[in-house]
Amino acid sequence: MALTLDISRTDGIVVVQCSGRIVFGEEADELRRVVLALFKESQQIILNLAAVTYIDSSGLETLIASFISARNRRAEIKFAALPASVRRVLTITRVHQLFEIYDSTEEAVKAFHSPPEAAIG
Repeated sequence: MALTLDISRTDGIVVVQCSGRIVFGEEADELRRVVLALFKESQQIILNLAAVTYIDSSGLETLIASFISARNRRAEIKFAALPASVRRVLTITRVHQLFEIYDSTEEAVKAFHSPPEAAIG
């Protein structure tokens, strides 16, 4: 299944609903392109990964690169609704320690308005 990205906005925060696979090639490239473009619009982005069915090393690299790009722009990316398979990849690689991860988009939105200790990363 190809990656689809549905973008919405709430309270100045951009929410990207990711569906499908984040893998080497067009999928990872498209996610990276979209996230970089969104930084021109908002400093607060949530990637909802609830409908991501698979992530490979290139997809993982894309998430890390997006996180680093956010930091370099004094922006923030929060991750929401990770399926068990994606959470497992982030945990095994210890990448989950870098990210703020929330159970839902709503929790991630609230976290933009409160201290970062609320993360379950």
